[in-house]
Amino acid sequence: MTVRALSTLSADELDEFLAAQRTAYDTLVARGLSLDLTRGKPSSAQLDLSDGLLGLPSTTKDASGTDVRNYGGLAGITEIRSLFAELLNIDLEQIVAQGNSSLALMREVLTFLMLKGAIDGAPWAGQKVKFLCPVPGYDRHFALLEWLGIEMIPIPMNADGPDADAAASLAANDPAIKGIWVVPTYANPTGDVTSVEVATKLVSMPTAAPDFKIFWDNAYALHHLTSAETKSADVISLANVAGNPHRPIMFASTSKITYAGAGVAFLATSKEQIAWYADNLGFGTIGPDKVNQLRHVEFFKDAAGVRAHMGKHRELLAPKFAELSRILDERLTGYDVATWTNPAGGYFISLNVLDGTASRVIELAKAAGVALTPAGSAFPLKFDPNDRNIRLAPSLPPIAEVTGAAEVVATCVLLAAAEKLSS
Repeated sequence: MTVRALSTLSADELDEFLAAQRTAYDTLVARGLSLDLTRGKPSSAQLDLSDGLLGLPSTTKDASGTDVRNYGGLAGITEIRSLFAELLNIDLEQIVAQGNSSLALMREVLTFLMLKGAIDGAPWAGQKVKFLCPVPGYDRHFALLEWLGIEMIPIPMNADGPDADAAASLAANDPAIKGIWVVPTYANPTGDVTSVEVATKLVSMPTAAPDFKIFWDNAYALHHLTSAETKSADVISLANVAGNPHRPIMFASTSKITYAGAGVAFLATSKEQIAWYADNLGFGTIGPDKVNQLRHVEFFKDAAGVRAHMGKHRELLAPKFAELSRILDERLTGYDVATWTNPAGGYFISLNVLDGTASRVIELAKAAGVALTPAGSAFPLKFDPNDRNIRLAPSLPPIAEVTGAAEVVATCVLLAAAEKLSS
């Protein structure tokens, strides 16, 4: 059958198309596949790139002569802070290095804000607290807010970042709105990049809450899929110029750069807010894993070493994204039942299917042996009001499995759409 928008087919043509998709689907089910496109985990080949860490560090002393095996150094060793300050375009005094998880740092900051209050506000505990949540967005952000009982207000995620006009309108009139999540470079799951213009609006907009925070999660800032290497907006400098230096709190880590479970996480913000964080942090630890920080410094040597290392990741990742995109293009273009992103970096492709069919696509894929992230995962409380968004993560499987899984996804999208239009 010639490719045409499914909505333009006659009843007989649609019945014929539906029967063909059911036959194709039954064939896939009979293959007994077991494939996974759920979470954006690095593949074993990517993890192998960092095996040089296992023989490091070669010394027990940092550049200052301090024994990294001992207590102390709450902010992390200077060398690792300096290296990532350069990569993230911030001053050394505005960054701390901690354990392996930036998500843990986000939880800590939110907990400190709840219990102790920000340097520019009272404790959030006992107040009504709301957060602006660009959608589709990062499910772990939403889960953290849900865990803390913080109300989530969805706003659109656009190609140039969160809808800053919507954010400004809401934040200006409600003192309970205390913050917004932003994944600025290669957002999860869309791959969108927050522009300087949008970042400027977010740091300068009037807010009813004096302690409004931008949780700026630079999780994918260095994870390029092309040689273009898009840079993140310099949100900390922009906030200084706007007169709101304490508004952004930046998070980053090496979790998908070296070892996902044994990296280094970073927090960056104003000098005063760094001191606030360290004061609160000191009640729970006497210092991070400085041995691991030193081994990372020896492994990378400098910022150029990190960039070269990320080039090796790109060589492994880019073909998988290209293959997934190729199959979506070949199988779905022209039917007018799906759109998808073509990201220049990050770990995901965001697939929007015919409204009301995402849950069905995921159900069909599961029965055919392909695990997908549950419908609604990229929305607060896991509720996608249009039931159309699906996050695809091609990083973990070998490319042959990406091919097989993509074929299943495409068939399930067409089958679910034909079912919906035939009903």
